Amino acid sequence: MYLNIHPQNPEPRKLEQVVKCLEKNGVIIYPTDSVYAIGCDMRNPKAIEKLGNIRKIDARDALFSLVCKDMSQASAFLAPVSTVIYRAIKQHTPGPFTFILPASPAITKLFDKKRKTIGIRFPDNPIVLAMLDRLGSPLLTTSLHSETDEIQEYYVDPEDIKKDFQHKVDLIIDGGVGGNIPSTLVDCSADEIIILRQGLGVWTD
Repeated sequence: MYLNIHPQNPEPRKLEQVVKCLEKNGVIIYPTDSVYAIGCDMRNPKAIEKLGNIRKIDARDALFSLVCKDMSQASAFLAPVSTVIYRAIKQHTPGPFTFILPASPAITKLFDKKRKTIGIRFPDNPIVLAMLDRLGSPLLTTSLHSETDEIQEYYVDPEDIKKDFQHKVDLIIDGGVGGNIPSTLVDCSADEIIILRQGLGVWTD
């Protein structure tokens, strides 16, 4: 399925189609505030396995991130963080950042191993935020990039995504032209905040 959804005022009827797809083991491609991403409902083991197969990796070992509406939705999957870290995250969200945070036992169960950290995203994108609000669950996700180029190239044109992935995923959301700069990767797993990758997000103290 290919859905063109308004990037600023997403149509409720179309959002419901997306949510129904996710609830039925669906893997989707969708826009964020940085690059296009591919993901599924993290509560759905069959969808997680399908996502791993599409990306040609074992989903239990993959460095997938969780895309969440807000800290409240993410809290069940995180170990406690300091007040300083919490305030810093709140100051920079929603926005184009991926935060590496200490994981709760729920993440260990999900990935079937002793994983101590998890990447968390809070994209500033109306489609994503409305979708997550209706779904009531984070998405397990990774950025969508070409697997054939030696240099990692991100998809920006939804028509190119459709051409390469329409027979691999269950639904593609066309939310307009995407970006080609990934999120800024911020390690907040300890007391010190460290920028691991400078991306689209600009960190301010």
